[in-house]
Amino acid sequence: MDGVELQILWSNMIGIVSEQARALQRIAFSPIVREAGDLANGLFDEKARMVAQAVTGTPGHINSLAAAARNLLKDYDPASLKPGDVLITNDPWMSAGHFFDITVLSPIFRNGRIIAYAGSTIHHSDIGGYGIGSGARDIHEEGLWIPTMKLYEEGRPNETLFQIIKRNVRTPDALMGDLGAQVSSGMIASERLNALCDRYGLEDISELSEAIITKSETATRDAIRKLPAGTYHGSSKFDVPGGEVIELKTAVTIDAEKGEIEIDFEGSSGPSAMGINVVPAYTHAYATFAVRSTLNPDLPNNAGSLTPIKLKLPEECVVNAKYPSPVNARHVVGMYVPFPILKALAQVVPDAVVAEGSGAVWTVQIQGRDADGKPFTSSMFNYSGGMGARATKPGISAVCYPTGVSAVPVEVLEASYPIAFTCKELEHGTGGAGKQPGGDGQRIGYKMRTDRPWLLNTIPSRLTSGPEGLLGGSDGAAGSFKINGKSVSDTRKKEMQPDDEVMMVTPGGGGYGAA
Repeated sequence: MDGVELQILWSNMIGIVSEQARALQRIAFSPIVREAGDLANGLFDEKARMVAQAVTGTPGHINSLAAAARNLLKDYDPASLKPGDVLITNDPWMSAGHFFDITVLSPIFRNGRIIAYAGSTIHHSDIGGYGIGSGARDIHEEGLWIPTMKLYEEGRPNETLFQIIKRNVRTPDALMGDLGAQVSSGMIASERLNALCDRYGLEDISELSEAIITKSETATRDAIRKLPAGTYHGSSKFDVPGGEVIELKTAVTIDAEKGEIEIDFEGSSGPSAMGINVVPAYTHAYATFAVRSTLNPDLPNNAGSLTPIKLKLPEECVVNAKYPSPVNARHVVGMYVPFPILKALAQVVPDAVVAEGSGAVWTVQIQGRDADGKPFTSSMFNYSGGMGARATKPGISAVCYPTGVSAVPVEVLEASYPIAFTCKELEHGTGGAGKQPGGDGQRIGYKMRTDRPWLLNTIPSRLTSGPEGLLGGSDGAAGSFKINGKSVSDTRKKEMQPDDEVMMVTPGGGGYGAA
């Protein structure tokens, strides 16, 4: 197909997958999906290669979803699937790295055969077990493990699986509602893709997907070939809940002849006893995002553009989690994965990278009973620190690179749960100085509207040392976490009293270049 035809069809594909994501957000029950956009939607060809992704979502979900489609179809022979079938799993090693992220994959049929798949991954409000924090001692304490199964079979719900899920979670209505939103979004994608084929006289999308993926891979390899060959090193250190210090080391090897980049994590910290270990798919998701956003951010993100980026993971490593390691708070380490890669790439393309930012979003989950005795369990809600500065622009305040998830508005949280915010404001001066200053963190205070004890699960990081500046820029400020004015470092799930007040100050981003 010629370039004009390809561009028209590509625009239609993006429209389909973006409508799929918007429908999911509109229908979803949980604020973390509806308001914050903690989700991913993708369209896959009949070979389960990701062709297009929605314009909203987080890299950890989107690039993990790219692997999840292939993994799901290893357990189910595509030839056995029927119209109306919907596959599901939350296996951390098959999908996005912890039980809260449930992946749903729907085959799209045309004239009796599969021409594509619609997939989605979203963060669910609760999956039983310990909750969103890092305190579980092995994965079986962390919640309900759903192997690859059929959620729907020829349009009929799997009632046994539905009952198992509902009896193992604290908020079954919200979870089943969000699952329904995922299934509905897949149905919309099927309708729109078949309408596209009708409109342009296509029997399937095999030629279209091959053209898109091939062009994306070629363009990515060409971008890599422009870089000087060699191996470049970077490292990043940060503290996690409980005071443990994690170090991630990378050796980034540019093979200009092949047009490939290999990222080796040899020398990084070993597995953690806390639930912050990262499965390979999630490590790959954020590693590829770091490279893609630096070299060719305008290219489509699909199977082709991801293929030239390879990972090498040591066997005993915090970013290569092995069963039965706890992984529920895997984002605490996973969202730091880009920083050592960017430090290595700063030696090659200094104008295209960002300084270290605050790292992982600070997540909060609250549980208890309100003043009327009604039980509540929140989905997690997130707060960002400052982003690291760029070569020509300051870092953005209260925006967390590399995730794309937003904060749930205070008004929505206060309407949904018995929580009252005492402050939410920028913490000026926390960004590191430099030719371009880092972004500022923020101050968030809250207490509960209840006369009963309640449970707090939260995961701050960088409480002892702030993000490093880059190329002469100053470091950003470390964060702080206080309960009733007293600093707390061990933030695993704890019982709180009705009048307790929490105060969080997230870290600032590192500066870029000497001031």
